[in-house]
Amino acid sequence: MAVESWTVIEPWRALVAMLRWARVHRAELLSAALLATMALQMLAVIARKSITNDEVVSIPAGYYHLAAGNFQISVDHPPLTKMYAALPLLFIQPNEPPITVRPGEGALLRTLRAQEEFWSANASHFAAISFWSRVPMIALALALGVLIFIYTRQLFGRRAAVFAVFLFSLEPTVLAHGRTALNDLPAALAYLLFFFTLHAYIKAPGLRRALTLGLATGLAIMTKFSMAMVVPVFILVAAISIWMAPRRGEARGRTAWRMGLATLTTILVINAAYYFQGQPPQETEFRWLTSILSTSHFSEVMIGARALSRLVPTYLLSGIDAVLARNSGIDAVLPSKGYGQTASLLGTYSDTGWWYYFPAAFALKTTIPFLLTSVAALAWALWRLFIKREKLFLFLLVPLGIYVLVSMKSHINIGIRHFLPAFPFLFILGGAFLDWLLKQRRAGQVALMVVVLLSGWIVVEAVRAYPNHMSYMNELTWRHPHWYYLSDSNIEWGDDVADLANYLRARGETKVRAALLGGWATLPRYDVDYISLLVPADVQLPETRYVAIGASFLNGSTVAITGPGPQRQDFFSQYRDRKPEAVFGNSIYLYLEK
Repeated sequence: MAVESWTVIEPWRALVAMLRWARVHRAELLSAALLATMALQMLAVIARKSITNDEVVSIPAGYYHLAAGNFQISVDHPPLTKMYAALPLLFIQPNEPPITVRPGEGALLRTLRAQEEFWSANASHFAAISFWSRVPMIALALALGVLIFIYTRQLFGRRAAVFAVFLFSLEPTVLAHGRTALNDLPAALAYLLFFFTLHAYIKAPGLRRALTLGLATGLAIMTKFSMAMVVPVFILVAAISIWMAPRRGEARGRTAWRMGLATLTTILVINAAYYFQGQPPQETEFRWLTSILSTSHFSEVMIGARALSRLVPTYLLSGIDAVLARNSGIDAVLPSKGYGQTASLLGTYSDTGWWYYFPAAFALKTTIPFLLTSVAALAWALWRLFIKREKLFLFLLVPLGIYVLVSMKSHINIGIRHFLPAFPFLFILGGAFLDWLLKQRRAGQVALMVVVLLSGWIVVEAVRAYPNHMSYMNELTWRHPHWYYLSDSNIEWGDDVADLANYLRARGETKVRAALLGGWATLPRYDVDYISLLVPADVQLPETRYVAIGASFLNGSTVAITGPGPQRQDFFSQYRDRKPEAVFGNSIYLYLEK
């Protein structure tokens, strides 16, 4: 009898202990469930959606970087994210056509030629390469969710952390870009990680935390060149840390030595990402500076570039030059062409963008409940900072403010994805604000109703957005088609090409006249010939039963033809008022021609 009682008691004790553990860690378990749901959702989407326009280039580039140590293509983005996405390809072992360097050929033309040769050589592996190169990115999205939870819990407590993860895991923009083999969401992770480690160092300066800060700085720069904005912050904190060392009872020399080691860590990370490859900079690699500087000034810049190339790879310097070229409206292939980065906003067009582009895009591309929560949370945080004098909010408002100000000066206005590094700070502030609402005893039932209403609305929007997160827009865009308000990756980025191909093949069609972002590269992989509509009016195209036009091309801003703005914007105006036979993912419009 004693043995039987013991066998019953032991499992019962284990169950009770498990329940107690779950109760103590319920915030972690809830957040884990939310992140797991997000991951499953993104896995389901990448199984049915094709790769985006930019992944056509980034996936081959990542494999060449990782497997061959070749960094001569896709130089306008650092290699780290691309190499990480390419890790599963080491098991697939795709064919690797050699990259040849042709005299006078710029990096962009070489990149386009290399990606075409790569996909042609791996036509039979297209589906496997496309799927597995995006799976690692979901892990990075989960890592960002975990970091949001940890930082929010550290600042505001467990319940606020759950709310922050809730906002993060259901936002369509996160679900759209958390599954792509690109550096937009990784940049958000790197930016938050930098300020997280910076906060830790400021609280308790020490060698380990300084080295961690240096590591985070290097990772940020190697994730996206625009993340170089963290360097001035790093330098400022280092200078202040050295100056204030005596107040902490520490010698300035010791602090300077510590920050010097942190700087060395950053430099090592950058060089390691490029496999410690170094070469003297060539004048042809600095096309942007060549076009705007006089001969004497350009010579001085090249002297500086050669000096810097002793510390960091030339690829880094030429990559930053390429980004500056794009932001300055200089075409990377033909600098004399005269067109910048064409964009559209609220029915207007510009080659240089608008200072208010990202706030406007944020208002249209985020769910309304998250938009309302963000605005209220910002007002609340400013009140807590300036009225209540709670300096804690500086660690969220300052990095958010830096990124907002820098992005508003950008002339590359082609997608809300470039604003993603601002999102984590809004998720954290939003989670803290919702938690604060529930703590207000005077508001009581009203606060609870507001939180429940916002949370329920967010869930409804997440369901409504699935699986077309990339082209999602909220209810503020009800008056016009989505292509009227925004363009490019906001409304079409090529990930609905697979659905278009399946529809055409089911009707016996093997070719289509089209204008699609990325379609020229991906549609043939689905056994449908792509006949480009972007030809002069006097060119006779083969007849096809259907015409497929992407939302960005209906908008007109992505029409790549020479000529004045209105000519490009109205190139497909004849289709704007026609009823399509089918629409795929709210991004591709298919018209019956005969």
